[in-house]
Amino acid sequence: MYKNLQEFIVTLDHAGELIRVTEEVDPVLEISQWTDAESKKTDGGKALFFSRVRGSRFPVATNLFGSPQRIRIAFSVDELDDLGHRIAQYTDFHPPRSMKDVLGLLPLATRAVQFVPRSFRGRHPPCQEVVYTHDNVDLGILPALQCWPGDAGRFITLPLVFTKSLVSSKRNVGMYRMQIYDRQTTGMHWHIHKDSAHYFTEYEQAGRRMPVAVAIGADPATVYAATAPMPRGMDEMMLAGFIRRKPVRLTPCLTVDLAVPAEAEFVLEGYVQPGELRREGPFGDHTGYYSLADDYPVFHVTALTHRKNPVYQTTLVGRPPMEDCYLAKATERLFLPLLRTVIPEIRDYFFPWEGVFHNLAVVSINKAYPGHAQKVISGLWGQGQMSFCKTIVVVDADVDPQNSGQVLSTLIRRLDVRSDLMPATGVLDVLDHCSPFPNFGRKLGIDLTARVAGEPPRPARETPGPRPPLEIESVQAAVEGTVACRELLAAPPGDPPGRVRVIAMSIIKSSRRGGRAFADDLLAKDLLAPSDIVILFDADMDLKDESRLLWKLFNNVDPGRDLFIQNSRVIVDACRKGPADGHMRQWPEELTFD
Repeated sequence: MYKNLQEFIVTLDHAGELIRVTEEVDPVLEISQWTDAESKKTDGGKALFFSRVRGSRFPVATNLFGSPQRIRIAFSVDELDDLGHRIAQYTDFHPPRSMKDVLGLLPLATRAVQFVPRSFRGRHPPCQEVVYTHDNVDLGILPALQCWPGDAGRFITLPLVFTKSLVSSKRNVGMYRMQIYDRQTTGMHWHIHKDSAHYFTEYEQAGRRMPVAVAIGADPATVYAATAPMPRGMDEMMLAGFIRRKPVRLTPCLTVDLAVPAEAEFVLEGYVQPGELRREGPFGDHTGYYSLADDYPVFHVTALTHRKNPVYQTTLVGRPPMEDCYLAKATERLFLPLLRTVIPEIRDYFFPWEGVFHNLAVVSINKAYPGHAQKVISGLWGQGQMSFCKTIVVVDADVDPQNSGQVLSTLIRRLDVRSDLMPATGVLDVLDHCSPFPNFGRKLGIDLTARVAGEPPRPARETPGPRPPLEIESVQAAVEGTVACRELLAAPPGDPPGRVRVIAMSIIKSSRRGGRAFADDLLAKDLLAPSDIVILFDADMDLKDESRLLWKLFNNVDPGRDLFIQNSRVIVDACRKGPADGHMRQWPEELTFD
């Protein structure tokens, strides 16, 4: 296991997974352009190490986790599921029934002790080899990136933010972007649902400033742990110790009562003052859109410390695939055994990248009784960060949720919009931009499981038998504003002729003609009567780019507003929204470089 970030970088270099960029690069947009281009290569390209960064004496490392191979190297595993298997050793615990069973538990208990963080032993922790305090602090020495052209400034994008509860003194380590305002202040972008925001409320109610410490650059397990959706009160440094198979060594900060990883590259110490807010953002986010500007707490830096020769670790997020996709994949595999402890009928699950982690989950279950799929969907919406998931699709245990071909085949053979959709209302991720209301809106469960005894059968299809060919030219001529039209999901060999038909259309909206007007026209046209699902996209959409179609579908649809259902047919509006659609919130721009 890696002692620190630089050991991990050396390992990647020896494995042929690192490109060293020796020409001078600018942290404003240029490093991001390099990183975005590399991330979009097959299997995530390579990690990047920029040794000459304009305006800073520190090198920058990006895309370190951004491939299947590098995420396995980061965790020292052959497969990411190995982490889940190790977790299962503890979640599948059974009380001992004999002395032999007791003795068999001793190695497990001994290993568990290794997870607990320990104090650094030594006179000078590496993270405090160079120290600046109070007026000597200057955040300008950091090679922080401006990631996208529309960003409000330069951001620290991979910070490990350490806080603790005023009530229980329990530690939390989260990852919240930080916009640099000036020499000694940044934004603190913790969302309303996050643990640090909850702890900050405790300090606000007590009228006390909240101590905060931020580590930048650490060993892979420690960095990952800050991104993990741990239950409130569970120490992320314990998780890092579990992955590392050895404890994280912590050292006290110099100006606040917190402890940070001794092997970190940089550490920022300071406080957040109750009642002090400042406009933060916009910022190019992992959804592939800019998250909009809003007011967030201000972090005042009282100390900046670092190693003698530190490496500044950062990340770029945007439309998938990006580096964060592989970190999310690790979370998917690691937390499956924990989810099974509360919903044991789950066989497996999958978060497609196009769903940007919180917009779509595909779950396979061992179905046993009527309404079982609906029970699982409701249960998942009540579990931690799964509560943010907008769409949950449930399939039977013989369908591999990781196999998109199997899932789509099941959908086109089985989906009936009259009986298989389960609408709901609840909490949404802060970054959801298409709900009429921030943080709150409609969700959708989709049951694609086979019916069992006691469940009503799916209604017969209105248009059984072979479908007539789609008359694309006629559709374009008959529906005002249509740009292009294409049938998706061609029937696999052997599929019955009564399958679901899915049509993608690109359209031009206007101030008087929104999604509902198009839906009314389409549902009235005999030309599309044999079609079960029609998905509307903006005029600039390439209807042959299926990954982009899915990304738009799962990002731009509010199930309560953008689904228009008539009998067995549904029109889905995956376009940009505006007042003509009843959407009064600002719609964010997509992330692009010029």
